[in-house]
Amino acid sequence: MSKFLLRHGRRSPTGTRAWTQRYLAWVHQAVHFAQAAQEATLLDYLHEVDHAAARLERLERTITEVVQTLPARMRAVIDGLQALRGIAQMAAVTIVAEVGSLVRFAHPRQVMGYTGIVPREHSSGARLRQGAITKTGNAHVRRVVVESAWAYRHRPAVGAALRTRQRALGEDVKAIAWKAQHRLHRRYWRLVGRGKARQQAVTAVARELLGFIWAIGVAAETAAAATRAA
Repeated sequence: MSKFLLRHGRRSPTGTRAWTQRYLAWVHQAVHFAQAAQEATLLDYLHEVDHAAARLERLERTITEVVQTLPARMRAVIDGLQALRGIAQMAAVTIVAEVGSLVRFAHPRQVMGYTGIVPREHSSGARLRQGAITKTGNAHVRRVVVESAWAYRHRPAVGAALRTRQRALGEDVKAIAWKAQHRLHRRYWRLVGRGKARQQAVTAVARELLGFIWAIGVAAETAAAATRAA
């Protein structure tokens, strides 16, 4: 739809970001075509956009309902991971669904290897050279974590949405999440300052973010197991 509008010279008002509610309101209210075929094409595009949005909303609502039926240990990990900046419910559910129990990993490097976000190594005698990430791991988790890592280019802060997600969590989990914000923010800008491409810097941050995910997951599972035993 955006390409269709662009081809016909229809540009959204200055300051309006694409696919926001304001953008869609502009399309619905202000964009019209004199040609019947063009108007029909626009209406068809709008119908598909509305259909996709409704489908996403329905699926997200179903996932929220399913989460409430999970064992306490899994719910604790899903809630705990949302203390991290850039990880809301969908990302947390994806990580738990794909990785399973984080306690089964003895060290965070094993989680990094599981997702294929570790660099390739080329050795010749005593010489060792590292290359791009292997990508020989769980692609779903890798995608989610890399997307989440972009949040750490921003200065450490706890916004309204993050504060709401952290409200019922323990101080130990919130402390890990706060430490992650400072460490990963510094890591990102240090790498960019050394001339690394932003995508490379984000990939490095995502690798370290997995370490914090592991720490929170282990803490949450251990606490839930202790509560159940008591």
